Amino acid sequence: MAEQDPIRVLCVDDHPLLREGIAALIQNERDMKLVARVGSGREGLLGFREHRPDVTLMDLRLRDMSGIDAMVAIRSEFPDARIIVLTTFEGDVEMRRALEAGARGYMLKSMPPQDLIEGIREVHAGKKRIPPEVGSQLAEHMGDEGLTAREVEVLQQIAGGNRNQDIAQRLFISEETVKVHVKHIMEKLGARDRTQAVAIGIRRGIIQL
Repeated sequence: MAEQDPIRVLCVDDHPLLREGIAALIQNERDMKLVARVGSGREGLLGFREHRPDVTLMDLRLRDMSGIDAMVAIRSEFPDARIIVLTTFEGDVEMRRALEAGARGYMLKSMPPQDLIEGIREVHAGKKRIPPEVGSQLAEHMGDEGLTAREVEVLQQIAGGNRNQDIAQRLFISEETVKVHVKHIMEKLGARDRTQAVAIGIRRGIIQL
């Protein structure tokens, strides 16, 4: 029986140590080959164009853009690109964004290495790979009403330590309007106060610090 070509993998992550670790991991698998490892979203797109990998591992936090933006850029040129998000981040909002942008898998860096190897094989075979802990995180907030774009802006300003008066000036709205937005943010996130609203917003990936 003819031996199959190895699964060609591209790694996009801004941590050199993690890139080295993934390279070592993939080197040990007879059915895989790492074609390139890069540290930014732009390099990821260029690397994809050059190597046309079978599976791409994409971090969400890159030095020049978000991994989701990099994934959108790759998939707009190559709609069949099979991309696995590999991240430390467990926020349900970020997960949903990644899946809506076309990720075929969502893996956490805290998972055992063998899970990642199996995930690469599954995605290469045309399946999706969403581990149970990721699925349950998504399900927990499935019916929740999301924050509007303006509410996200206000929450980001609160996270920056701004008072209502400052937020009103920065966003060119009245202080009363800010208060209404803050009230809605608290209700939607189930937060007791501004500090808890910020903590929930960061944990769920609604805002970033």
